[in-house]
Amino acid sequence: MAKRRKNTRRPVRQVARREHRINNEIRVSDVRLVGMEDESLNGVLPTKQALQLADDMDLDLVEIAGQASPPVVRIIEYSKFAYELKKKKKANKVNQSKVVLKEIRFGPNTDEHDFNFKLRHAQKFLSDGNKLKAYVQFRGRNIIYKDRGRDMLERFAEALEDVGKLEMHPKMEGRRMIMIMAPTQQAPVKKKDRDEDEDDD
Repeated sequence: MAKRRKNTRRPVRQVARREHRINNEIRVSDVRLVGMEDESLNGVLPTKQALQLADDMDLDLVEIAGQASPPVVRIIEYSKFAYELKKKKKANKVNQSKVVLKEIRFGPNTDEHDFNFKLRHAQKFLSDGNKLKAYVQFRGRNIIYKDRGRDMLERFAEALEDVGKLEMHPKMEGRRMIMIMAPTQQAPVKKKDRDEDEDDD
């Protein structure tokens, strides 16, 4: 009986796919060249001619808008172009605030001291750029105090007007009356977040 041959085929190596097609990867017949200092070179031309121009300048032909008809290309140094794109994405990421939903719970009989304590926490949450979910939990017979719960949440929202805006007015969900507020200003970028992004370089 013949021996079974072992599968000696080497696994296919995964190559990181570039975000843009460059040089001979651009297989359309015509392209729209942009960004040239010599205005007469900008416009639609055969891809072969654009490739020759890039070759003469010792640069790359980079497809920057492949969905256009014809695709839009530029003659640039691709490695530098890719690096600038990466830096831009990283800067955008740093500028995006990470919104977290914080919760504060009341009972229908929450006293003034506890109300003010929770108010200070809520002011900090909203000032840090987080959303706030405040709710009154009704247990047993306390469900009859819905009006009291609504008044409390509305007073809470009014006290937070300088740092938050109402996103959802108080409404009942099961045995809870819920209100949601969003920060009025974007959260500041924390030093730790900036340091982590700089360490990625």
